[in-house]
Amino acid sequence: MKKNKNLDRQAYFIFMLITLGINILSYGQDKVIPLWKNQIPNEIISTSYQELNSYKNGEIESSSQVSKPTLSLFLPKKTKTNGTAVLIFPGGGYSHLAVNKEGTKVAQWLNTMGITAFVLKYRLPSNKIMENKSIGPLQDAQEAIRYIRRNATQLNIDKKKIGVIGFSAGGHLASTLSTNYNKQVYHSIDSTSARPNFSILIYPVISMNSKITHLGSQVNLLGNSASSSSIERFSNDLQITSETPETFIVHASDDTVVSAKNSLNYYEGLIQHHVPVELHLYEKGGHGFGLGRNETSHFWTTDCHNWMKSHNYITQ
Repeated sequence: MKKNKNLDRQAYFIFMLITLGINILSYGQDKVIPLWKNQIPNEIISTSYQELNSYKNGEIESSSQVSKPTLSLFLPKKTKTNGTAVLIFPGGGYSHLAVNKEGTKVAQWLNTMGITAFVLKYRLPSNKIMENKSIGPLQDAQEAIRYIRRNATQLNIDKKKIGVIGFSAGGHLASTLSTNYNKQVYHSIDSTSARPNFSILIYPVISMNSKITHLGSQVNLLGNSASSSSIERFSNDLQITSETPETFIVHASDDTVVSAKNSLNYYEGLIQHHVPVELHLYEKGGHGFGLGRNETSHFWTTDCHNWMKSHNYITQ
């Protein structure tokens, strides 16, 4: 009998190790939440379309072919939660998600300021799994904000302090949500608002105009022969209203992948509509610098910290 108990304990211990190992290997997050409880809107079920992940040092670096979106929750560990939450959209040209550099690491940085962070592994536009691929990412983004706001009380989050941060194509999704939060792209279960209270855009794709857009993002989202109406609809500098959330923007002048004109156009649009905005256009940094490089772009996190403090999203 004693031997059987020992075997049971060993089996349980091994099970816990495997479980913990999976969590560590995934992101090191506190919880992974399926975004949609029931049927995913706009979904085409394809058994041959499976998520692909690339790893580095035991961590997921990149995800592609995402068909089952999730929210990864990161709670502050060493700093008291301050009531602010940020939803993170990793970039990747709408072809993959840089979930480590522009997801996990960003969440951990936000945690140091007492911010509760969520990384959204959103569906990447594909005709294989979506009836309308152009709205798939926005559907996930709207539902993610609604999930955070619905569960704000139990997560110690202030419903008026829920923001978004997006990198590159993730910046396009963040600005799409910020300008299209009230556009009905699926049937919500309630009237919870999908409006972010603020947005942080890092080297974002803003426009779908072929002269300044990132062509890979344009093609992946809208297809090879996008109509002029689709290009206009998803050029977020043209969708700004006075209700667009206050915004902090970062770009590098020497970015040859996504022109800084994207950020400049969004900045000018926000100014025209009297929306509070701060733009940092650094001399050097290129594209995809994440939390910073040893160039002028290295300091954007300090500038962002100061901006959030000045708007009372953090206190320290």
